[in-house]
Amino acid sequence: MKECADGGIDLESESSEKIDKIDLQIISLLQEDSRLSFNKMAKELGVSVGTVCNRIKILEEKGIIKGYTAVVNPIKIGYGLTAIILIQAEGKHLVDVEREVAKMKHIVSVYDITGDFDIAVIARFKDIFGLNTFIKRLLAMPYVKRTVTNVVLNVVKEDFRVKIS
Repeated sequence: MKECADGGIDLESESSEKIDKIDLQIISLLQEDSRLSFNKMAKELGVSVGTVCNRIKILEEKGIIKGYTAVVNPIKIGYGLTAIILIQAEGKHLVDVEREVAKMKHIVSVYDITGDFDIAVIARFKDIFGLNTFIKRLLAMPYVKRTVTNVVLNVVKEDFRVKIS
């Protein structure tokens, strides 16, 4: 991963990682079930257990596989309110605002975007009071000029896995 002078990430160098068909198949299997054993993956792919183990280790070292996690239903653990928050920030402080927002509790995603706003944030809250407190905290941050908040009424699809063709 290469960082640009402005603090952002060089997407060109991000996409230049060379991975082959077996790596893609391993990634696909892990995205379906990250608890799948090396033995089962090896059997499924027709390769040795050592190959699977070594390939996964290399994919982790390259940062292609960033970690393993459980996919949790936020509603069932009390985080039933999802908000999409657009932020306008003072241009030369954009990266600083993004970094500070990314550290905040409740944040799921922070995106540097084009258009009338500079940053899009996805965040989850237990209730409207949590969202209200969060928005007020955002607006009190230095270099945040304006926010627009949208409350998600219904999740039609939410899947952060990369579809490998």
